[in-house]
Amino acid sequence: MSRIKDIARKNALRIRRKKRVRGKISGCADKPRLSVFKSNKYLYAQAINDVEGTTLASVDSRVMKLTVSKENAAKVGAQMAENLKAKNIETVVFDKNGYLYHGVIAAFADALRENGIRV
Repeated sequence: MSRIKDIARKNALRIRRKKRVRGKISGCADKPRLSVFKSNKYLYAQAINDVEGTTLASVDSRVMKLTVSKENAAKVGAQMAENLKAKNIETVVFDKNGYLYHGVIAAFADALRENGIRV
């Protein structure tokens, strides 16, 4: 029973961090918000134009048949950088979605930087 409460508490704290950060950042057409979501198995990311409420580019590790790890996060980040460059986007506002900036999230952001996207 305590494990379920620990997971619920952890998720609630992440949601609080997410709401706090989302109140301060926003994306537009030339500098979209890059939102990252990490489940236990997969990593998802999308570039969002908050002014119009549209998704400009996205990547999904499930489609790429990759699970969550630092190495695979770097591959997903490289693919996201290609998708952004195809849309002529070079700068993004990074939204880590309430997750702490280490491990998979940091590897994803580093891969974006290595492939020419300013985060």
